Amino acid sequence: MVDWKTGEGVSGIADPAEVDAAFERGEWPLGTAVIALAFNCSLEEASPRIVRATRLPDRDQRWFAFTAVAVAARLNGALTPELYAVLRAAGLQGTAEDAIRDTLTFVPYRDLPPWLKRMRVRLRVQDKLEAWWLSATYATEGLWQAVGGRRSGK
Repeated sequence: MVDWKTGEGVSGIADPAEVDAAFERGEWPLGTAVIALAFNCSLEEASPRIVRATRLPDRDQRWFAFTAVAVAARLNGALTPELYAVLRAAGLQGTAEDAIRDTLTFVPYRDLPPWLKRMRVRLRVQDKLEAWWLSATYATEGLWQAVGGRRSGK
């Protein structure tokens, strides 16, 4: 039994109709409910409810909704066109960043929409450049410490 006032039992919801009714009543733990749907229902059943939850006014509940997107990508290796559209609109920032990165990790490259393929390539190049920058920074710091240590007689 689900208690929408306390949130108890919401994480076990498997009935999309129950979540639809909760949306109509304006219940607060809807982000958690759509995570449960991502785990317990088909992608096609969960997707419209997840999309709706990404538009909730409460920031924390929207964050849970984007977590549901990430769960869907992990479990299904795919997303619906509507979920891809939500990710594209949100962009690689804030609440959607983890969902986008999980999608890039768990959805095969060939199945990604073109905009997300470009983002994946861009992020891989950025990550590689950052790794090289950090390596060069650490090497330079080590060199300066070695040179400085010798000069001061250490």
